[in-house]
Amino acid sequence: MEIAVQCRNPVTDNNDCVVVGVYEGGILNPAAMLIDLTSGGALQALLDTGDFSGACGETQMLYQVPKIATARVLVLGLGTHGKIKDSQFRKAALAAASALQTARISRVSLHLLDTPVVHRSASTLAKILVQAMAEADYHFDQHKKPADKPQRAFDTLQLIVPEDNVTELAEVQSAAAQAHATARAVAWAKDLANEPGNVCTPAWLAEQAEAMAQSLGIKSTILGPDAMEDLGMHLLLGVAHGSRQPPRLIILEYYGGAKDQAPIVLVGKGLTFDAGGISLKPADKMDEMKYDMCGGASALAAIQAAAELKLPLNVITVVPASENLPDGQATKPGDIHKSMKGLSVEIINTDAEGRLILADALTYVERFKPDVVIDMATLTGACIIALGHQTAAVLGNHEGLVHALIAAGKESMDRAWELPLFDEYQEQLKSPFADLSNVGGRPAGTITAACFLSRFTENYHWAHLDIAGVAWKSGENKGATGRPVPLLVEYLLRRARQVA
Repeated sequence: MEIAVQCRNPVTDNNDCVVVGVYEGGILNPAAMLIDLTSGGALQALLDTGDFSGACGETQMLYQVPKIATARVLVLGLGTHGKIKDSQFRKAALAAASALQTARISRVSLHLLDTPVVHRSASTLAKILVQAMAEADYHFDQHKKPADKPQRAFDTLQLIVPEDNVTELAEVQSAAAQAHATARAVAWAKDLANEPGNVCTPAWLAEQAEAMAQSLGIKSTILGPDAMEDLGMHLLLGVAHGSRQPPRLIILEYYGGAKDQAPIVLVGKGLTFDAGGISLKPADKMDEMKYDMCGGASALAAIQAAAELKLPLNVITVVPASENLPDGQATKPGDIHKSMKGLSVEIINTDAEGRLILADALTYVERFKPDVVIDMATLTGACIIALGHQTAAVLGNHEGLVHALIAAGKESMDRAWELPLFDEYQEQLKSPFADLSNVGGRPAGTITAACFLSRFTENYHWAHLDIAGVAWKSGENKGATGRPVPLLVEYLLRRARQVA
């Protein structure tokens, strides 16, 4: 998809389709007013029928509007003028994208950047539009036979800056480029996560990471079981004992900043399939446990975006990749393994494996002397109970980092909410036989999981994103969401602006 930002008159715009906005109460946006005036009232005629109210997300395609260059005008409902929130604008953008896909439009102009959205600039609206169109354009059908009538991809997306706001052109162009890179990263994260477990093994995931790194000049290092044994990564190795697929530790290093700039380190959970090990999961929806590597996919996608955007930062991604399956050699409940850090862990529940592989990875990254470390993982079902499927949880040992992630999530509409990490919760992880247990019981499950990770992050500033509720969708439209890639990329962009 090619994205362009231009100043164009909607009357003479000759793309396949022009999208204009109408508010509730029959209020036309400036582009719609021009089309209505030139056509002799074609849009007002639509409103006079009472069939179109301007409600948020309502759409109506008009064909061969008199005296208008384009063959199609998509009229988009935007809601109540002056009271439109970013979530409503995104809803409208997704509705427009869906209507354009249904009409099989390939070249479209969006005359929507002057929509008055509360606390949002034209450049932010450009990001929302680009990502909405990319979301509608995404499909994962690699394993299906070719469709008789395949989906038609968007070829050209033009974001139209009103002629009286030409000063915003450069800013909107920059925002659109950033959104496009983010959208590509989200799509790649979805692709990785949507692959089935018989394709997406730890070795395959490492190969995809290496290929991406080579294409963008990112340094890559892949460690196997022997190297892990030498490092003392017995938590990661213990999780992999039940699988015939050997684990991998994926390390990617992008250096776009000064040599003495401490790196931002992203650590993503890469459980390519999680059956729960000996603590076997129920059969219902176990197929969705291929998504237990969404954290790893997001970490890989975020560094891809950083490299594509040539951000003046040093960014390192580390992904511990493994399967968690039952087998005669699998870790048993009650087993004790020693971590790379030297702490012994009693494995009470083998289905609490994500924190184990992350613990060794979080110890490994100390060697990079990081500025901050951010890990992301589909870690706990308790997070879904606490925050549902709308919001990720964030916890950490550094208030500034946690707040920066929350702010990035708010800006990118990939939101996170802070949960406490009080010392009192550590009591739940006590073990009579080891330095700590890998679970703390049912109460505060998301918090105690983060408490476990915090024991391996004491030497640097760290934050943890629990994305169990937001990383994929179930049901008829089952699939990965690509979250929290938008949050991560926005955080990196903000850090880059601080350096510049």
